[in-house]
Amino acid sequence: MKKFWFVFLVVLIPLIAGTAVGGYLGIIKDTPSIRELTKGNTPGTDIYADDDTFVAEISTQKSIQVPFREIPENLIDAVVSVEDARFYKHKGLDYIGLIRAALTDLYYHRIKEGGSTITQQLAKITFLSPERTFKRKLREAALAIKIEKKLTKDQILELYLNRVYFGHGAYGVQKAAKLYFGKPVSRLTLPEAALLAGLIKGPGEFSPFINPQKAKVRQGFVLQRMHEEGYITKAQMLRAFKTQIRLSPVTPSFESNAYFVDYVKKYLLQKYGAKLVYSGGLKVYTTLRKDYQAAAEESLREGLRDVDKRRGWRGPIRHINDLSTLKWGESSSSVLPARREITDGTVLKVTPARALVDVGGRTGVLLKSDAMWAQTVLQPDGKTRIIKNFNLTKILLPGDVIEVRVKSSQAKGLFGLSLEQEPQVQGALVAMDPKTGFVRALVGGYEYLQSEYDRALYSKRQAGSSFKPIIYGAAVNEGIPPSYVIDDAPVTYQWNGGEWSPKNYERDYSGPTSLRDALAHSINVVTVKLLDHIGVDKAIDFAHLMGINEPMPRDLTLALGSLSITPIDLLTAYAPYDNGGTRVRPIIIKYITDSKGRILESNQPSTEKVITPQVAFIMTSMLQDVVRNGTGWRARVLGQDVAGKTGTTSDYRDAWFIGFSPDLMAASWVGFDNMQSLGQGETGARAASPIWVNFMRYAMSKSPSEDFGPPPDGVSAYTVDSVTGDIIDNSTAPVTNPEYYKEYFITGTEPQQGTHLAPLQPRYNGGVTN
Repeated sequence: MKKFWFVFLVVLIPLIAGTAVGGYLGIIKDTPSIRELTKGNTPGTDIYADDDTFVAEISTQKSIQVPFREIPENLIDAVVSVEDARFYKHKGLDYIGLIRAALTDLYYHRIKEGGSTITQQLAKITFLSPERTFKRKLREAALAIKIEKKLTKDQILELYLNRVYFGHGAYGVQKAAKLYFGKPVSRLTLPEAALLAGLIKGPGEFSPFINPQKAKVRQGFVLQRMHEEGYITKAQMLRAFKTQIRLSPVTPSFESNAYFVDYVKKYLLQKYGAKLVYSGGLKVYTTLRKDYQAAAEESLREGLRDVDKRRGWRGPIRHINDLSTLKWGESSSSVLPARREITDGTVLKVTPARALVDVGGRTGVLLKSDAMWAQTVLQPDGKTRIIKNFNLTKILLPGDVIEVRVKSSQAKGLFGLSLEQEPQVQGALVAMDPKTGFVRALVGGYEYLQSEYDRALYSKRQAGSSFKPIIYGAAVNEGIPPSYVIDDAPVTYQWNGGEWSPKNYERDYSGPTSLRDALAHSINVVTVKLLDHIGVDKAIDFAHLMGINEPMPRDLTLALGSLSITPIDLLTAYAPYDNGGTRVRPIIIKYITDSKGRILESNQPSTEKVITPQVAFIMTSMLQDVVRNGTGWRARVLGQDVAGKTGTTSDYRDAWFIGFSPDLMAASWVGFDNMQSLGQGETGARAASPIWVNFMRYAMSKSPSEDFGPPPDGVSAYTVDSVTGDIIDNSTAPVTNPEYYKEYFITGTEPQQGTHLAPLQPRYNGGVTN
């Protein structure tokens, strides 16, 4: 026993201590000094768009600095009460709060609970990246202890209140006071201070411009916490809550470019470190087109709202019993809410045909015709029911808080509203120049303030039928022409001791079908038989050639897109079709310079010829037919030459559309983060392609594309019988015969006139039964 204690004291304790010290030193490595935290404006990192216009700044100084003495005591008390009640008692870490947060994290097996003190928050917003990892939390804690040793509590609060984010681009209390109330922070009242303090937890969720009723409830919570902590009396609390607040007439918009900027920031922090990023005066020149980005964000938001409405009405956000306490003062400028603005409103009165709704102190009217989509109700169990003889009294009550869109001004001072619902479904859209790989727009979700997770770059989802162009490309690359006919008929494959019978989406069969028509109409059975012929290994090799490096199942389910892939990777795999056979690498950052203008990094377009121009042309031609005659029909509204492919996965969990013009390509994806179904019939054509179409409508209006051009040398055109795949004598073929069409062949792969192509032979080892 003595020997054990000797070993423990002499060997283990120094070892543990050394490990702890080493770990601590590793954690705080590259952490900026406190001097950098407190010194004046430092040159952070400026981010620029493709046209060299300013996009965003990464800096510790994003605000208008105001000295501590000019910050009202009520605002300080409000922030401390709601964000860190033990601020004046701890030394940077609140161990009671940390224990509570750790238990919550262990229960959920992930970083869920914050447990951060104001000092920790200051460390995070100043120097650290926002991801939720244990390493980041440890660095945050180490830096917080360091800050507390060097600064007073008043100095910490001054730095924090000058840097914390209050929403709509407002960093720091001075910008926030001017944004929301049109006055300097020194003139804030207790009700206004409580409102601002409540924004820190969720600037988007509790914005009085976006969700006025949520903001009011949050303000009440802050006032209650101030009373509980002894900063104000109960009478002051009640009086402040009942006081009407006059908001600034300026209604800010959503943050733009947030997902794009977030990627740039994370990249820079990982490669260059916090010290250089936050105080090195870097300039980052990106590939972003700001107008494309704005169009992408709007297209995705509107598309996701449409999908969510089709799922059904989930009911009001909440219900307010005492409407008299929820009145917001009107601005003296009498500015109406902007047209198409979406915000919260409180139902004041309901009749079967219309409802009066309070929106920030003004009254709008919601007509039954503008809420008809809500006759489908989504119940908590996920099932839907249809309201018979629908009217507004069956879904709304006075006091219900609902989301509405401002339509237009109407008679008697009322403005028109339509019923809205914040979507639960998520999505992504990414656009890229096919010739350079320059990423022109990047949207990773419905709203960055709600979810910072970038689904366009990081979410791996099943590709479904959007992977089929890779299978057909592999076939064309093997010399199989698009006119080749395969029998669309039931088939059963036997392997691994079981059977598999692929089914078509419509559960019917078309008989002899050309590859061109099979791709246009996304016919599963024909695609599986085609993959069976060319071989799974060759298809995977071709996918690798096109730039897909994700694991792929080595079986026939690959024909139906059973691999998981991110939207940007799948989009990149289509690039050789749009670029004459040349693969490109996606580029977001063109070059970076230091404070003296020296180039630190330059990213030039990286290209590689992976397929012939002939294969690329024929595949583009087949994907054009997807739009002209098949599942991509919604894109016909663009009136220009485009090509693309829809994608839908089992149980409607994912909806895709990948498409391109000669100068721009884009991918849209729609789905739930938890993999639940989007709902019956929510295919790529219905859920994802409208998002793609709306974005491309804007992009093509700004940069009209030419058509895809004539076939390259080595491609021949013939009139073909769509039933047999035979070449027809052009001089005798009736032009009006609906069975005949013009088909393209790589020279040397066309069949002899009047002869059939040899039938495809199955190769799958498990056998096949027709």
